[in-house]
Amino acid sequence: MMVLLRHLLGDVLRRLRQRQGRTLREVSADARVSLGYLSEVERGQKEASSELLSSICGALNVPLSQVLREVSDLLALAELQEAALLDDAVTSQTVSAEELGIDPVPDRVPQVADMVGV
Repeated sequence: MMVLLRHLLGDVLRRLRQRQGRTLREVSADARVSLGYLSEVERGQKEASSELLSSICGALNVPLSQVLREVSDLLALAELQEAALLDDAVTSQTVSAEELGIDPVPDRVPQVADMVGV
C-alpha cells in the first residue's frame, strides 16, 4: 500500500480548517478557490499546485512551511508503518525446509572421521 502525498496534504488542510471552526465555503472564498476544488483537495482527489496551496494557507493564516512539515511528519510515520508491515509479512511468510519438502541443512557438518567410522 502506497501512501499518496495528496491524501496526507488534504488531511492536514482539513484538520487545520476544522480546528479553526471554519467551513469549506469560508476558506474557499478567502482563498479564491472554488468550493468544489477545495473539497477535492481536502479529500485527496486533486493535486494542489504550489500557488493553490499558498492561497489556501493564506486563507487559513498558516505558513505553508508548517503545513508541509506536518505532511512530512505524517509521511515519515506512514513509511515506518509500511516498512514494519513489510517486515511482518516477510517474517510470517518464512517457510521451513520440511514444509517445502527439502532436507534441512544439518546443524553441523559431520567430520570425515565420523563418516569413515574411525
